[in-house]
Amino acid sequence: MAPVPFSPIKIGQIDDVQELRKARPATIPERFVRDIAERPFVAKPSMHIPVIDLSKLIEGDLEQFHTELSKLSTSCEEWGFFQVINHGIDKDLLQNIEKVATEFFMLPLEEKQRYPMAPGTVQGYGQAFVFSENQKLDWCNMLALGVEPHFIRNPKLWPTNPANFSETLEMYSANIRGLSVRMNYYPPCSRPDLVLGLSPHSDGSALTVLQQAAGSSIGLQILKDDTWIPVQPVPNALVINIGDTLEVLTNGKYRSVEHRAVTHKYKDRLSIVTFYAPSYEIDLGPLPQLVDENRPCMYKNYNHGEYSKHYVTNKLQGKKTLEFAKIQHKLSC
Repeated sequence: MAPVPFSPIKIGQIDDVQELRKARPATIPERFVRDIAERPFVAKPSMHIPVIDLSKLIEGDLEQFHTELSKLSTSCEEWGFFQVINHGIDKDLLQNIEKVATEFFMLPLEEKQRYPMAPGTVQGYGQAFVFSENQKLDWCNMLALGVEPHFIRNPKLWPTNPANFSETLEMYSANIRGLSVRMNYYPPCSRPDLVLGLSPHSDGSALTVLQQAAGSSIGLQILKDDTWIPVQPVPNALVINIGDTLEVLTNGKYRSVEHRAVTHKYKDRLSIVTFYAPSYEIDLGPLPQLVDENRPCMYKNYNHGEYSKHYVTNKLQGKKTLEFAKIQHKLSC
């Protein structure tokens, strides 16, 4: 997780959406009601994004390898998202992490509030990326934890209930090889047409791995050709998306894509998100072999720690965070 500001931030009253659902199931407080332009109208039906069979890349014959590699490259260039099947991660482990995450979110509010996400930070239980009293809120509860490397961990924010939470997360992270993990719980909402589960954004990571819990509503949407497209989950698949870091390294050849989460009137949704990102001290920029006359340098060099600080100290707002790195004229990298 990135460094955070030390100045106090006034964020106003943030209602817990699960508690709102229990107490006033038909009421949507004004802070959750989106402006008309932001509301989740959908023009296209749900669809399958590209599916990559990892086993063909690892164990397939030469023809299978090249076919799947070509699909992977096209997915990164044209979609920025793809689903991975036959990834080799034990199904029991995927079920176990969903189980402990669900058990945590079903705890009484007082128990969950023992692990609070302080304003301006991105670890703990609550809502991240809230920086003002007037900011619209997402219809979502989060539990975000730094995992690797160890120095980014905040042990006080790791739940002790369920009792096997830490053990399961450690095992999950070791298999996913994740740096930080965020668990998102989206309760049903009586007016899903007025709210967003998670605001539109691209990820600041290099790669993001998303596990969508079995039986959850269809909630992930990606922006393609200026249209929000709901993503139909593939059973036992992991969703992978390109982050801003990889877009910069590939000089825009691979694209980080805006995505958001929507809610459902009757069904809840659980997602477990793992982020892969460089160390904070690393300086980044387009790889020289991906810069030429036909594709001039599109991004300046920058320090990833500074970028991460910029990312976590601003509300989620499309790809705005990446704007600072873009250059508008041809330069040699």
